[in-house]
Amino acid sequence: MTTRAGGSNGDAVSQISVQNVSKLWGATRAVDGVSFEAAAASLLVLLGPSGCGKSTTLRLIAGLEQVSGGRIVIGGNDVTALPPARRRIAMVFQSYALFPHLTVAENILFGLRVRKVPAADRARRLTRVASLLGLDALLARKPSQLSGGQQQRVALGRAIIAETPVCLMDEPLSNLDAQLRAEMRREIRALQQKLGITMVYVTHDQTEAMSMADQVILMREGRVEQAAAPDQIYARPATIFAARFIGTPPMNILPAAADTGSAGLLLGIRPEDVILGDIGIPARVESAEFLGADTVVTCAYGAKTLTARVPGKATLAPGIVIHLRWRPENLHFFDAASGVRRDDIHASSTNDEMSFAQTFA
Repeated sequence: MTTRAGGSNGDAVSQISVQNVSKLWGATRAVDGVSFEAAAASLLVLLGPSGCGKSTTLRLIAGLEQVSGGRIVIGGNDVTALPPARRRIAMVFQSYALFPHLTVAENILFGLRVRKVPAADRARRLTRVASLLGLDALLARKPSQLSGGQQQRVALGRAIIAETPVCLMDEPLSNLDAQLRAEMRREIRALQQKLGITMVYVTHDQTEAMSMADQVILMREGRVEQAAAPDQIYARPATIFAARFIGTPPMNILPAAADTGSAGLLLGIRPEDVILGDIGIPARVESAEFLGADTVVTCAYGAKTLTARVPGKATLAPGIVIHLRWRPENLHFFDAASGVRRDDIHASSTNDEMSFAQTFA
């Protein structure tokens, strides 16, 4: 049974509403009119490249920075002007920020001691958190005696022991190696669901966003580019930026041929939807990168580049000519001027794959 942080009214307490929030640094708009909702007991990911405003947005929610405009509401309460200590939130930073001279137990309990939580309550909470995070046997160690993953668990323990309904995380896994990141993704997601915490999680890593989030807020240059569930942002990217930021390798984007009645459009096809075969457009292989489960094939089509991601090992020598095709229903259409998705245009299922391949200029 899932328990919600904050008690029986956890749904109301843990909801976050960011309403037309802006942050100016002089003439620079680091955050520009950002709005989104984080549902109670959900995991919302702020995703985007460096400098897009995602960490600043998180710090505005936390109260570590003051907004230049807009409102922040947590649990139905306007907290825009409140200091961090009064917002009922916990936070985990990119740097673990552990005290090197304190033991694991003392690090986890530090905030409770500062707030003068009674000793019996501290002991109860520590036992629970150590059990949840598998830290029972490490409580007497110092941070220098821990692995990176163990240090991250301690930082996480220090956040959840506060029993606040909201937890904010700023790139918490960026200092870990790939295997540990994968393990910690699963652990953080499982913990968030078990405790019913509302979590806002900042990352530039699309794998973290796609594997963990209930809702993704993709940011670009201080604004929200698209807000959607992971499967939706992958299947129906709202813009060319979203189409190429989500997905590995990025979506192929090529101009439509002027003589097909599609002038002014850009057509997109994901590499995993490109089919190698005996028919289709001729393309010259530039490279074939074997990744284990599949192979990424980069090809030249005239002056343009097309990427295919095909299952298994494809042994293709650079310079040979292969043929590429795709199903019409897998095409995406974007306005060439604005980069915005065009849902009023559909590839007719009556057209064959080859004819749609030839719509590229």
